[in-house]
Amino acid sequence: MPNWLEILVTVLLLLVMLAGLLGLIIPAFPGLTVIWLAALGFGVIHGFSTLGIVLFVLLTLLMIGGNVADNLLMGAGARKGGAAWASVIVSLVAGIIFTLIFPPFGGLIAAPLSVFLLELYRLRDWRKAWQATFGLAAGWGASFFARLLIGVMMLLLALVWVWQG
Repeated sequence: MPNWLEILVTVLLLLVMLAGLLGLIIPAFPGLTVIWLAALGFGVIHGFSTLGIVLFVLLTLLMIGGNVADNLLMGAGARKGGAAWASVIVSLVAGIIFTLIFPPFGGLIAAPLSVFLLELYRLRDWRKAWQATFGLAAGWGASFFARLLIGVMMLLLALVWVWQG
């Protein structure tokens, strides 16, 4: 591959990583996975040295941990607000489906709305339903900061890989 093309591809992959990091603002957007896929692309194009393998394993662990933490923090927030597990699960599914159908804001509307409506139906008390919905929102906030921190760590590791490679 010509040197100019290798540089261009590397810059494009770094821009994709940055887009993944910025995409973390949208709760259902898989920004950590986007960063990881761009790192995988870098490894495939430039090869996996020993350092590259170590960094890619770390990136993989961060991506998996961040995605799991994301769901746990949102669910924990909703549960802390009083939501039933069924409402939490339906909210997660609704968020994913409606993000795919109406990106990027469909999931942002569907997830809390589903918690509110299910809890309103279950409890027959709009204040308690609102409290569960607020809990979900608080979980989203905690989730955002956790994913952002992990995304920045992933981007920094990827930059180390690029500059060492």
